[in-house]
Amino acid sequence: MSHLRNAMITGGWPTKTMSVTASSTAAATSAARQSAGSGGGMLIGRGVGMVDAPPVSSAPMLLQPIIPCRGMASSAATAAAAAAATSPRGKVLTEDNVFVNLRKMEYAVRGPLLIRALEIEKELQKGVDKPFKEVIKANVGDAHAMGQQPITFLRQVLTLTVSPNLLDDPSYPEDAKDRARLVLGGCKGGSVGSYSESAGIECIRKHVAQYIQERDGGISCDYRNVILSNGASDGIKSFLKLFNERINNKPSGILIPIPQYPLYSATLAEFGLAQIGYYLNEDNKWSLEVNELERALREVKDTCNPRVLVVINPGNPTGQVLTRKNIENVIHFAHKHHLFLLADEVYQDNIYDKDSAFHSFKKVMTEMGEPYSKMELASFMSISKGYMGECGIRGGYAEIINMDPEVMKVLLKSISAMLCPTVLGQVVMDVVVNPPRPNELSYEQFQKEKKETLRSLAERSQLVVDTLNSIPGYKANPPMGAMYVFPRFELPPKAIEAARTKGQEPDVFYAFKLLESTGICVIPGSGFGQIPGTYHFRTTILPQKEKIKTMLEALKQFHIKFLKEYS
Repeated sequence: MSHLRNAMITGGWPTKTMSVTASSTAAATSAARQSAGSGGGMLIGRGVGMVDAPPVSSAPMLLQPIIPCRGMASSAATAAAAAAATSPRGKVLTEDNVFVNLRKMEYAVRGPLLIRALEIEKELQKGVDKPFKEVIKANVGDAHAMGQQPITFLRQVLTLTVSPNLLDDPSYPEDAKDRARLVLGGCKGGSVGSYSESAGIECIRKHVAQYIQERDGGISCDYRNVILSNGASDGIKSFLKLFNERINNKPSGILIPIPQYPLYSATLAEFGLAQIGYYLNEDNKWSLEVNELERALREVKDTCNPRVLVVINPGNPTGQVLTRKNIENVIHFAHKHHLFLLADEVYQDNIYDKDSAFHSFKKVMTEMGEPYSKMELASFMSISKGYMGECGIRGGYAEIINMDPEVMKVLLKSISAMLCPTVLGQVVMDVVVNPPRPNELSYEQFQKEKKETLRSLAERSQLVVDTLNSIPGYKANPPMGAMYVFPRFELPPKAIEAARTKGQEPDVFYAFKLLESTGICVIPGSGFGQIPGTYHFRTTILPQKEKIKTMLEALKQFHIKFLKEYS
């Protein structure tokens, strides 16, 4: 009944007093008299018994709550249930009530362009006619998807840990078997199918610590500061989550480079952290300049609490490699402004410029001495990049130094809620940090495959840059490291206007045209951030040499036609 639906409910029954007229109650009064076999009043139930109500007058009257008898309640409940079962119901979770930060979050690497690229692949499979035969996904740094071959020793150890019965197979080298036995000895029940400790298998964490110590020229590393994760991305998110606390009613601010890897902008949006963008200097090989860091801080001093400085070295998407002097300047800046340093160093093996070298933030900071050696630092590494390219297995580590011990406990508690990182990812990380030694059987083959992979990446990086710089209106900085090239290109005014008409950023408009015309999928620069009025895209250098030549020629022809169409 409508008056029952509209009434305020307490303890299951209506308690609101309702005003009704004689005409609105006459039918109910008559029915009640007939049912009770008595006259003169409306029957109002009290439990099982009934009492007479006063006679109905012509004036409005106030009724006390009607308490139905068992039969009435049962019938009403049945009717209500039937009505509920047949009436349309909205979704509990809708776009209007889903977590607002997730609605705002964007991740350009897997955005609308990739969705369209996947649709085009299906169209090609169905025989739809296109001016190309395949989609080239140059949008993501997925080495094996682009044809890179796995490292033999790495896969041997992985296979032996998954299938320990093969430890007796003579076709597997003894050093691979030794690695597998060591890892399995650290697994509960001797199986990679069991949970590990939340921070990772202890023997692997110790191998990571030894690797870091050797990399940094003997600077000590405590394995208890090492946390294994499902790729560097999970580790970075777990770390940034620690800062999701408002201070003086202002959010924590995180300084990130522009252009930046979209993991950072997406994570900050998800956690409600303030993004403080600092621009890299494209005209100086994407250098990181302290005066730009100072500008970025000045502009947000009243809106957030700057707490973290993120540095990606080598850079993604820009490929720059920081000099030692540059790193020292950044450390001075972070100390001056009391910032926690986050060093994203997942491309540390991907150095192609003979005049460049990787310097870890930890090594430089430590060698600078106090007070800098006492600064808080979190550095990250991954099995997805480098020469390994094991993106789908998901493995990474974080080394966190000089963190407040009580905060470290909070971090460990937080990651324990996720149980543990995937054990197979930990196995691969163990091979990365504990590869074959010079006196071991697999050493020569391992080194040959590693060097060839990195040599080929360097060759393709140079090929991409040289070809792009031969295209009218394109400019790409010399390749230094990482797996990408981030060229700048000019767009004619008519193309910019056409993009605005479609409600798209000009570089997005260009990238969609490129995809539909050539099957090449890249990521527009606006997904990474760029100086307003400039246009870029990120392409990987991962397609194999012949395919990358085909891709670059198609890109060149497309751009020439595009300029003619919109000039």
